[in-house]
Amino acid sequence: MDKCKIKIVNKSRLPLPGYITEGSAGMDLYADIDEDMVIDPTDIILIPTGIQISLPIGYEAQIRARSGLSLKHGITMINGIGTIDSDYRGEIKVPLVNLGKIPYTIKPGERICQMVVKKYVWGEFEVVDELDETERGDGGFGHSGKL
Repeated sequence: MDKCKIKIVNKSRLPLPGYITEGSAGMDLYADIDEDMVIDPTDIILIPTGIQISLPIGYEAQIRARSGLSLKHGITMINGIGTIDSDYRGEIKVPLVNLGKIPYTIKPGERICQMVVKKYVWGEFEVVDELDETERGDGGFGHSGKL
């Protein structure tokens, strides 16, 4: 398995992010808060994690919702997946939204999201007059008859 060295500053009292099992792709991040924070239905709040990271160029950290929080309580990330770029040095903060029907309380130290480290490549545009043809063509949403 490939590994990526990540420098980290932990200004919280919480453990460093880590993998729970040998097959885990994501590391849990924790809410670095001093008291409970309530998220009412449809509300959005920004939760600090107390950590800052430095990734090598060519890597990003993707911040993703935790499936258990989403399924059981409707708590997810308002931006879907967040990207931590290799040149960002600020604290990682997580924008959570409550899509559930009742308020949810985030507790200090609660696991609020996952961080997945990914390689990436830069795209380079080549301006052309038209694109090559494919069987699908410009068929968009529902083009196969299934949504």
